[in-house]
Amino acid sequence: MKKGNIAVLNYVIKIIPAMFCSIAVFAQLPGLPDIEQEAPLDEVVTISREALESAFRRISAEDIPTTRMLEGGEFNVNIRHLENITETNMRMLTHPDTIDVWLIQAGAGILNIGGILVDGELQGGEEQQVEAGDLLFIPAGVPHGIREAELITWFNIRFPEHRN
Repeated sequence: MKKGNIAVLNYVIKIIPAMFCSIAVFAQLPGLPDIEQEAPLDEVVTISREALESAFRRISAEDIPTTRMLEGGEFNVNIRHLENITETNMRMLTHPDTIDVWLIQAGAGILNIGGILVDGELQGGEEQQVEAGDLLFIPAGVPHGIREAELITWFNIRFPEHRN
């Protein structure tokens, strides 16, 4: 792993626990199934642990695939939830200029990294089992997707890659 990526990963590991105790919230819970708010530039609003847990329960109960907790233009904070994922209905994603950090909250699954979908069939890539408690750093430009899961829910932070 490159020195710059290690520094980013160390920073993310330090801020993740704090985010569960106090996180900027820019939405009202409960509300619309997809919570979207722009991040203010001049104030911090705190989300309680209870409100965050409520959001996790709600997406699971209502089978909401993505709840955007924070929209910041170049970055966002989401809760993602998938059920009954198989190779036939999986999605591979690639974010050319955006780094993903995932903290798996519930469930487990098989993550495919580096593969591509060709005519609906997965080709190549590496697989790894992920489960609640795992923290993943997915560099910008790396194709990724949950290939198989009965249920998986994760906290997803996306931010731009700025390399010189």
